[in-house]
Amino acid sequence: MSELQHSHTSDDLGHFLKGWIRNPLALGAVAPSGKSLAKLMAKGVGDGARVLELGAGTGTVTAALLENGVAPGNLYLVERERAFVKILERRFPQCHVVAADACELERALGPGASFDFVISGLPLLCFSPEKRYRVVQQALKVLKPHGRLHQFTYAGRCPVDRGLRALLRVDSVLLGIAPLNLPPAFVYRMTPRMAA
Repeated sequence: MSELQHSHTSDDLGHFLKGWIRNPLALGAVAPSGKSLAKLMAKGVGDGARVLELGAGTGTVTAALLENGVAPGNLYLVERERAFVKILERRFPQCHVVAADACELERALGPGASFDFVISGLPLLCFSPEKRYRVVQQALKVLKPHGRLHQFTYAGRCPVDRGLRALLRVDSVLLGIAPLNLPPAFVYRMTPRMAA
C-alpha cells in the first residue's frame, strides 16, 4: 500500500483500541482520525513546507499532508507509542519518524529544529494543565516566527484556553469542523503573536 493510498485497516483499529485500553488519556481515541479530519488538519499546508506532526498514530494525517504536496523529507513524525512508531516507519520510510514524547521536542529534534507548521493530533484536553502547557510551549519553540500550529479537539472550544494563549503569546482561530468524523472534530489554527 503506497503512502497516498493509505486507509484504515483492521490492524489500525486494533492498535488504537489496544493503546486506548492501556492508557486512554495518553491516546485520547479508540480509532484513527477520519479522512475528513485529516484533510482539515492538512489545510493550507503544501509544497515546500517543513512540517512537524505530533501524535502521528497510524498515519492518517501524514497521508493527507503528503497528498497536499509536503515532501517526505520535510515531514517529521513524532510518536510516543512504540507500536505506532513501527507502523509509521514501515508506511512512511522516507519521512523522519521520531520516537519521543511531545514534551521533549527540543531534546528529540536537536538544536535549531524549526518548522513552518506543527500539526498536532494530541488529545490536549486529556492532559493536565501543566502537560498541556509543556506540549504547546515545545511546539511553539520549534515553530518559525510566522508558522502555524494546527490542533484538533472534540470539544467545541480551543483546547488551549485564553489564559494559556495569553501566557504563551499565541492567537487562535477556528480553521474548520469535520462533522463526518466520529466523533465530530474541530481544528484550531494557532499563530505566535508578533512582538510590538
